[in-house]
Amino acid sequence: SELIKPYLGSKYKVTEVPKRLVFCMSKHSGPVNEIQWCPVREQSHMLLSASMDKTVKVWDAVDTGCCLKSYSCHSCAVRAARWSSCGRRILSGGFDSMLHLTDVETGKQIFSSKTEFRISALKFHPTESNVFICGGFSPEVKAWDLRTSKVLRVYKAAVQQTLDILFLAEGREFLTSTDAVSRDSADRTIVAWDFQSAAKISNQIFHERYTCPSLTLHPKEPVFVAQTNGNYMALFSAQRPYRINKKKRYEGHKVEGFAVGCEFSPDGTLLVTGSSDGKVFFYNYHTSRIIRTLSAHEEACVSAIFHPVLPSLLATCDWAGEIKVWQ
Repeated sequence: SELIKPYLGSKYKVTEVPKRLVFCMSKHSGPVNEIQWCPVREQSHMLLSASMDKTVKVWDAVDTGCCLKSYSCHSCAVRAARWSSCGRRILSGGFDSMLHLTDVETGKQIFSSKTEFRISALKFHPTESNVFICGGFSPEVKAWDLRTSKVLRVYKAAVQQTLDILFLAEGREFLTSTDAVSRDSADRTIVAWDFQSAAKISNQIFHERYTCPSLTLHPKEPVFVAQTNGNYMALFSAQRPYRINKKKRYEGHKVEGFAVGCEFSPDGTLLVTGSSDGKVFFYNYHTSRIIRTLSAHEEACVSAIFHPVLPSLLATCDWAGEIKVWQ
């Protein structure tokens, strides 16, 4: 993309809150569960989306707002999809219990496997590009190796469902957020794991009785944020013992049972989240105050993500199947 080229050699500048709509892209016929910019900087005009309409799509979300490719390898809703680090493959998991690794150019499946559970979360290892973790409607989370097409390790938690996965410490540890919340106990809501040994490091991280549909890591500081169904985001240390910061709480948006994602801007100054009322909320990371809200969608906005290279370009998606790009 000619728009991205001038920014490739320079350092990311300050993030501003976007003010205007650039594209409205509505080729999905069902809710969009997840969006992700391509991690290869030179190809970061491409945006990936996974939808309840059983498809994964790739968009030119910088230059044209057009759908470039649509992949229909799943027979049920696609809950999770991720770019490979090289930007040439897409890993997807769905409610059909299938895992697919698809070649972006040809649309062919390089790897396919049936799991024992419906998949709701996928994350590639940050330093081992052939390894990913898969979770879903199961008490287990599994690490896979694409080179062997086999399960590397199984992580056993006494839960019913994994909602999100977040790698810490160069991938030596990771967190899972789960639906294990009962009236009398909130342990196991966020579980920390040792990646190599599959040992549980801690399940006493978050003590409120809310599930956490998404987790996100700060790009520069050793902290992470958990989106909670208590309609607020909680801040934690990303180092053991992963203590919660009781002085900072990001509230004002609504979650209301939707898997609403949250993310930091690439410079780490802003925390952005969707909201079940269709708005996007921008928080000052340091003060935890709302800087601005954007009336982005008519239906629940479940994801809002800043572009990795272009300052202040934001993509959002909603429960009506629309994806929008803002600047």
